[in-house]
Amino acid sequence: MNKINQPVYKTSEGFLNNLKKVVSGTSLSRIFGLIRDISTTNLLGASIFHDIFIICLKIPNLFRRFFAEGAFNQAFIPIYSDFEKENQSASTREFLNSLSAALISFLFIFTILVLVFAPIFIFIFAPGFYFDPLKKDLSINILRIMFPYLALISLVAFAGGIQNSHKQFTIPAFTPVIFNLSLIIAAISIAPRYEIPIYALAWSVFLAGLLQLLLQILPLWRINRLPVPKFNLNNEGLKKFLRLIIPAILAGGIIQINLLVDTIFASLLETGSPTWLYVSDRLIQFPMGIFAIAIGTILLPTLSKYDLGYEKDKFINSLQKGQKFVLYIGVPCLIGLFFCAEDLVSTIFYRGAFTEKDVINSSYSLMAFSFGLPFFMLMKVLTPAFFARKDTTTPMLVAFLSLILNASLNYYLAFVLDFGHVGIAIGSSLAAFISVCILEIMLYKNGFIKLISIINIFNLNIVISSLFLVTFLYFFTASIDFMKINQIQRIFYLSIEVVVSIIIYFSISRMILKKPVRELFY
Repeated sequence: MNKINQPVYKTSEGFLNNLKKVVSGTSLSRIFGLIRDISTTNLLGASIFHDIFIICLKIPNLFRRFFAEGAFNQAFIPIYSDFEKENQSASTREFLNSLSAALISFLFIFTILVLVFAPIFIFIFAPGFYFDPLKKDLSINILRIMFPYLALISLVAFAGGIQNSHKQFTIPAFTPVIFNLSLIIAAISIAPRYEIPIYALAWSVFLAGLLQLLLQILPLWRINRLPVPKFNLNNEGLKKFLRLIIPAILAGGIIQINLLVDTIFASLLETGSPTWLYVSDRLIQFPMGIFAIAIGTILLPTLSKYDLGYEKDKFINSLQKGQKFVLYIGVPCLIGLFFCAEDLVSTIFYRGAFTEKDVINSSYSLMAFSFGLPFFMLMKVLTPAFFARKDTTTPMLVAFLSLILNASLNYYLAFVLDFGHVGIAIGSSLAAFISVCILEIMLYKNGFIKLISIINIFNLNIVISSLFLVTFLYFFTASIDFMKINQIQRIFYLSIEVVVSIIIYFSISRMILKKPVRELFY
């Protein structure tokens, strides 16, 4: 058997090794992402300019998640894995060539439509901006500059899906660093020279997409999978892909759909609300990106390669390891983000145009989002179990239910109960919890999840370790007011807070297990 066609994961050691590759890349990307956010908030604060920038950036990013990391790869990787199993290079390349031609054509047409009808998209995604002449005109201009980024980054995700299927995780994981670096340089060195700085930021987004795409050429060429676009609508692989992609567009974007709803409602609240939600969401996305998205990235090609006729136990075992890993990391992250919300926001963002009011409001929404973190993370693990079996209908229906639920909760909590932007964060967390419960029940009924006793060493380990962590953070955060100390002191005390928390959680866990923590995932 050809090397690149071997099963991707044969052992737990392979699972952990590949997880390390993805985590290292995504960790670096998230760190640079925080630096990027520090740079942009320092430049613009929670002003209308920053509100416009983050909402206009969310629009191509939302469609990117649908067409790229979300729906596209979830429909593409299982089909591509089937071609690789058959070990027919010619058929594989024909599929890639026909798919690349169809993808480029669609992206070109869709991008042109958005550029022409940009006012309509602003009306849909940020109605609160549409009826303010200043916000409307500026939003339309910024969106038209940034939206072509969607086409570029979708092709990057296509390239990443091919590489991931061949156990090449490093380049796709490190690629987002380029995007963050581009914005950091623009925010620090270029944008301050302009009367309206967000124009420079918008152009840096477009440039980042171009650079990320160019980076993918050499890795694809090395594995002999660089697509050459050729129209062939009769290609069987392309037909299968098209049958899967439509329901996957909804199914693959549960969180993104909910974030879109959040954006729409936030634009109707007081100025600063989109930025406060954005800041808190970025901190939630840090553990999401490092751990949950990394697990999902590995699980999809892993599960897709199993033949359920005689490898169902391996499928179940891989899915169980993914869930255990997410819970083991997600619970202490929830605790840390909840208790350290103000400490984190003030240390990272409290400077320049970002005021004390912005810190407090961002902290409140971060605390609300933190309760949903384990469920946001679990969705990244559970949905590959459906896509790997080419079942996009079930996640689509769950996504639709989640969308309705999230919209209803957001309206009720934010406007009826007058919780404002905090109500939006609570609504998203509740919607994620219910979605995970439904997905778990579906997988259990289909025999892909085995019930075990709630009282077991793994759960006991998390509970006891978490109780020690809660005790430490409760007293530590109560003893220090981060808003009244200087920046150097904030960094010092936050470093102590984080390091001691990590030591407490993993040390207690190690004592309970009486064996290395990594053996939990063997």
